[in-house]
Amino acid sequence: MPAAPLPLRDGLDPTRVRMPDVATGATVLEYLCARFPQDSARLIEKVTDGEIVDAAGVPVDATTVASARADIYLYRDPPVEPTVPFSLDVLHRDENLLVVDKPHFLATTPRGAYVARSALVLLRRRCDLPELSPAHRLDRLTAGVLVFTVRQQARRPYQELFAQRAITKQYDAIAPLAPDLLFPLTVRSRIIKERGVLQAREVPGEPNAETRVELVDTPGAHGLYRLQPRTGKTHQLRVHLCSLGIPIVGDNFYPTFRDVADDDYSDPLRLLARSIEFVDPLSGLVRRFESNRTLEPPADHAPHSRP
Repeated sequence: MPAAPLPLRDGLDPTRVRMPDVATGATVLEYLCARFPQDSARLIEKVTDGEIVDAAGVPVDATTVASARADIYLYRDPPVEPTVPFSLDVLHRDENLLVVDKPHFLATTPRGAYVARSALVLLRRRCDLPELSPAHRLDRLTAGVLVFTVRQQARRPYQELFAQRAITKQYDAIAPLAPDLLFPLTVRSRIIKERGVLQAREVPGEPNAETRVELVDTPGAHGLYRLQPRTGKTHQLRVHLCSLGIPIVGDNFYPTFRDVADDDYSDPLRLLARSIEFVDPLSGLVRRFESNRTLEPPADHAPHSRP
């Protein structure tokens, strides 16, 4: 993807919008207003103020015709969002990496209604790091260790490291006890996630997902489980524990979906990215980062300390 002709603004990248495959004679403004009718008034203001530009950075005006498959760039107005009331703590920072301890309910990157409520935007603003980029992602409902690259030149080596799964990851989860299961055990299955469908699901076929599950603490009616995924399918850990009959406490997706208000923080998913370890592709050193967070047990579960 070509570089955007507009810089970051308040931690946010500009939005790229592609014009139609076939030119119709419509202007850029007419096309944008037809595509985003709810934003027509603001789009007219942005064009008037010279805030919408073409791929060369030249502002479009009300008469600029939309060329076929041309790209234009603009800043979308971020939604008004409440602040996630949990800390985003820095675990490590150097010239290449920024490693944080992400709380539950904070998205990794801007998406949908979660723009300012994303770790990427918060850290770009807080640390004044315009080139900051995630080396991997955690679900919004999962807490724990999250790795970012600080500068563009370092981005590819670390992202490839995660893409090639040359990383050792450990997660903690609180889930019901299962007296009929013998731990440790390994779950292997085929998981698919269809576009537009909230839940991932297991289907017959060659396994594409593998998770090692260990029970490390057994107080009360729930257990503390240590999970080591050897693959990275969407919702893999949640699906695998649910398939064992021990869905993670606070999971509103599995086994059945239940709607939860956007500002309801009362029952977080008890899943924590405990640690990440890898050989640094630039220095050759072994790196290990570990979360300082603990998982809060449900009300009927006596507190326990992290092993």
